[in-house]
Amino acid sequence: MSEDQVTETAASSSKGRPAKNAAKAGFFARIALFVRQVIGELKKVVAPTRKELINYTLVVLVFVVIMMLIVTVLDLAFGTGVSWVFGGTGPADR
Repeated sequence: MSEDQVTETAASSSKGRPAKNAAKAGFFARIALFVRQVIGELKKVVAPTRKELINYTLVVLVFVVIMMLIVTVLDLAFGTGVSWVFGGTGPADR
């Protein structure tokens, strides 16, 4: 296989990066490039439909309620255990 038949690999191509020997862009040019890249990425974003948004919201709310219950039970259990070990008053004795 000759060298002219070998295809260029992604690692050897530098289309996404500036060449190492190229002059460094100025401060404002780098900011402008950043803003252009941000706008380009934002154009790729797909907004969820109303049904998806409601579904995601319900999933998050259910998860938060479950986590609140777990933390509450653990807090009461550890508080009662610490009160029992150190002889203080428990939450029921107040």
